[in-house]
Amino acid sequence: MKLRALMLTGCLLTAGYIQAQTIKHFPTLNKEWTQDMKPFRIAGNLYYVGTYDLASYLITTPEGHILINTGTYGSAEMIKRHVQRLGFKFSDIKVLLLTHAHYDHAADIARVKQMTHAKLMVNAQDAGVIADGGLSDFEYGKYGAHYTPVTPDVLLYDGDTIKLGGMNVVMLHHPGHTKGASSFLFDVKDEHRSYRVLIANMPSILDEYTLPSMVTYPNIGKDYGYTLEAMKHLQFDIWLASHASQVDLHKKHKDGDPYNPDVFIDHAGYDAALQKIQETYDKKMGG
Repeated sequence: MKLRALMLTGCLLTAGYIQAQTIKHFPTLNKEWTQDMKPFRIAGNLYYVGTYDLASYLITTPEGHILINTGTYGSAEMIKRHVQRLGFKFSDIKVLLLTHAHYDHAADIARVKQMTHAKLMVNAQDAGVIADGGLSDFEYGKYGAHYTPVTPDVLLYDGDTIKLGGMNVVMLHHPGHTKGASSFLFDVKDEHRSYRVLIANMPSILDEYTLPSMVTYPNIGKDYGYTLEAMKHLQFDIWLASHASQVDLHKKHKDGDPYNPDVFIDHAGYDAALQKIQETYDKKMGG
């Protein structure tokens, strides 16, 4: 507990310093990152409230809600509208989670936290990046701070469980894409059955990344190898990810479609996506 407190104190000081500096916002080059779409119920008490491609997930409970990912700049108001359209109060969001600390998923985290007063729970390995607005990101940090810094309230470690209103959400540390990239595993149920849900931080390898090692991330090759192997053994029913495009969401669900959780049961798609990343990994590793 003392270590976590010291780390949070360090994040607080860093966030205070960065807020006094100039933040250089990245342009949003992909129009689908800010394109609106109708929110919908995925399965049980799990809902999609993100943009056309940047996935944000709402898990509702009687004691408040959990929001996973906040999208890029300006997404907060859209997510709020989506939550309200589904019949829930935005102010009832009590926990904020992130799959990783890149700006396309975390740039509006400070705004959402300000609007909801929710607790921000972040993988300890990404906490510093969130606290300095991306300045310490091993790749994008060279461009300076590029989103509003925010101090995490709780640091998460591999296997930690986030508990709220009867929900038990397990954080799985899947490093590589960022040092603190995280997937989430939990159960939801509807009137007919329960579903084991995996919100996977798919370990895509950016063109800028050099494997097996980078000066700013010496263990990147090893971490990607660990994550790819770990993800091959996960047990789940429904597969979701940080980007709608990663799971072919718009082929599975279109605006106005009726509630149908089964369309998101796609083990073959998951396996194929991992295999494609594995091939990229092997090539970059010189295999």
